[in-house]
Amino acid sequence: MSRYVRANIKGSIFFFTVVLAQRPSKLLFKEIGRLRRIYQAVRQERPFETIAICILPDHIHAVWRLPEDDADFSTRWSLIKSGFSRGLDAQERSASKVIKREKGIWQRRYWEHAIRDDADLERHVDYIHFNPVKHRYVTRVADWPHSSFHHYVERGLLAADWGGDLREIPGSFGE
Repeated sequence: MSRYVRANIKGSIFFFTVVLAQRPSKLLFKEIGRLRRIYQAVRQERPFETIAICILPDHIHAVWRLPEDDADFSTRWSLIKSGFSRGLDAQERSASKVIKREKGIWQRRYWEHAIRDDADLERHVDYIHFNPVKHRYVTRVADWPHSSFHHYVERGLLAADWGGDLREIPGSFGE
């Protein structure tokens, strides 16, 4: 059995990518209210600060700051993923997912990265906010409704036209 080692840095800041098992999918949009309720409930039960977040149709990017005495982001994501899945129809599942009582909605693993410094944080927050443009869901960052970008604009941290307009930027932003 594989054993994955996760960072154990209390009070640190982490970048995450959490992905649905079936790509492409629009499940996160279809159930955006459920996702928001579960996310808030977990945040109340096990506090953390969301520095930046973007919810796309089939994955989530987020940057969290954990409390000073806590490094357990894994339980938080487990609670979010299981809470979201509970009550939804199960997807097609492998034998191992059936044995582990997993619904098959989420990929088992997720990407996490411990933020090293202010420049690393800024790069990851920018990546999160620009991601809907990168995936060509919108041509301007401001047009994506499910992003912390709008809070950054409200607080005067970013301009409303930050990131420009994809129609005016030469080049490719593919995966």
